[in-house]
Amino acid sequence: MPFCPISNNLIRYTESMKKHVIAIVSVLVVLAVIFVIGRNTDNAVPPTQKKPTTSQAVRSAPKTFNKTQYSISDPSSIWLVVNKQRPLNPQDYAPQDLVTPNVPLRSNITSTEKYVRADMATALETMVKAADVEGAHLNLQSGYRSYAFQVSLYNSYVAQSGQASADTDSARPGFSEHQSGLAADLGGTSQPSCDVAQCFGTTLEGKWLAANAYKYGFIIRYPEGKQAVTGYIYEPWHVRYVGIPLATEMHKQGIATLEEFFGLPAAPDYK
Repeated sequence: MPFCPISNNLIRYTESMKKHVIAIVSVLVVLAVIFVIGRNTDNAVPPTQKKPTTSQAVRSAPKTFNKTQYSISDPSSIWLVVNKQRPLNPQDYAPQDLVTPNVPLRSNITSTEKYVRADMATALETMVKAADVEGAHLNLQSGYRSYAFQVSLYNSYVAQSGQASADTDSARPGFSEHQSGLAADLGGTSQPSCDVAQCFGTTLEGKWLAANAYKYGFIIRYPEGKQAVTGYIYEPWHVRYVGIPLATEMHKQGIATLEEFFGLPAAPDYK
């Protein structure tokens, strides 16, 4: 076959065009890959900071404490609030689940004062054992007081120092936390002379109680400087069982009284 320069040139031109097309396509592919990787990188979360799923976000959201979980008026509720403006209803209420806790008792404790509500008894036993381990030896001075008992006790305070003074130290019948079975007066062995006295707050047991009671579901019901709110003088020996969730929440928020926590009116005096 005779030599044809035009055909050979055409072949070389075609092959050259193919190479250019392949080169252009290759560049476009590389650019496309870089673009995709770039987008994925922008949207990616580092391995140590993975985006939480919806369920994880819900679980990690802070929960608001439910102040309506239990009644503050029902005498059987552990959140019952009793003060000079909030009497028990009925006023002669008597708990049905009173038991004697397995804790040291005051030597001359009366037959009824050794009782507390069953839920409180378990918590009190746990707290007293924990205090013992740390060298603070608590005992029960007075627990449940019936309506009739409070009548006798309150009248004795009135006879001794007058009604105005008695009202700062003792609740009137039907207005006492002790009648609910959820309150207790505690003493200690380090300084027995300070039992049921304000100096109890300076004793080993009193200091331990102030620092640790909330861990076991108790609060110091009548704290120092809160007489205008609670109606009673500072009583470092008087604890009230409210359960661990509420006691812990009050401690966390730095709120000392039930009145302030639940937004109730102060109760310095009887209506």
